[in-house]
Amino acid sequence: MASPDAAADWLRLPAPAKVNLGLRVVGRRDDGYHRLESLFVPLDLVDDVALRRRDAGGVGLRLDPAVPGIPADERNLAVRAAAALLDTAGAKGGVDLRLHKRIPSPAGLGGGSSDAGAVLRGLSALLSQPLGPEDLAALALSLGADVPWFLDPRPALVSGIGEEVAPLAGVPSLSLALAHPGVPLPTPEVYRAYDSDLGASLTRSGPGSNLPRLLALRGEGAVVVSGLFEANAGDAGGGLDPGGWRDLLWNDLEPAAARLCPAVAELREELEATEALAVGMSGSGPTMYGIFPDAGSAQKGARKLAGKSVRTWVVETVASAGRRHEPASPIGA
Repeated sequence: MASPDAAADWLRLPAPAKVNLGLRVVGRRDDGYHRLESLFVPLDLVDDVALRRRDAGGVGLRLDPAVPGIPADERNLAVRAAAALLDTAGAKGGVDLRLHKRIPSPAGLGGGSSDAGAVLRGLSALLSQPLGPEDLAALALSLGADVPWFLDPRPALVSGIGEEVAPLAGVPSLSLALAHPGVPLPTPEVYRAYDSDLGASLTRSGPGSNLPRLLALRGEGAVVVSGLFEANAGDAGGGLDPGGWRDLLWNDLEPAAARLCPAVAELREELEATEALAVGMSGSGPTMYGIFPDAGSAQKGARKLAGKSVRTWVVETVASAGRRHEPASPIGA
């Protein structure tokens, strides 16, 4: 996953985006954190992260290109991750970071969390693994709910507040079209809307907990998830009840997100008018996605949506077997 650049002593890593194939809010802890259930799958849309140790203390960041709304100082989650690991490990000196952004943020695709996860992986390697897996996971969780999964981004059932990660076997690649409305939708605002009386009432009509079904996809049940995805993505439905997709992709946060950002609902309608087999919202939004039978139909669907403000990408999910994360290019400006 990581490769050193001998000429400049840089360690380079890919930081993949993720998509949530469904997201259920199943409770709330006493400390206010929401307990979730979701199927996380990495995408071949990636940021590039590079690290190099330096004698001087602290963390330096070069953001290339500069992206409006993404800080290039200590507010950046990648910088915070590096600083936290250096401090926890008691390491001497500091680290320089270079970050090439492709993943939009905030978008529900985990871009900032993925950058932080890549930094933790890379800096741990440069420091000769100063923390054990459990301590590193705890440090990741202190940075954000998605960060523990990005320590090893592969298809997995993620639950709790992000600390419970159960990898799934048998998840093949899927062709997706992503659509971002071009406006930010901060995660805290979506959760506040969800917690309001209106947000709560809008989510009561959803299906019940997906946990029993998702657990059935693990281990010996790998054939179940393969059959589900292959039946839908391989032959335009394969006779499987469409409700199977609809229930699996249900996102409890979507009604609240759509209330804050009407473009979410508009993108859903537009995606449902294409050849998409199913449509969902990733994370807290506002990115919507459609699952298509193949890359060609995903390209066709994306072109229908691409416009002055809407940005679209055609991507592949990364299968459980794993493969290299290669950059995906945006179609719409």
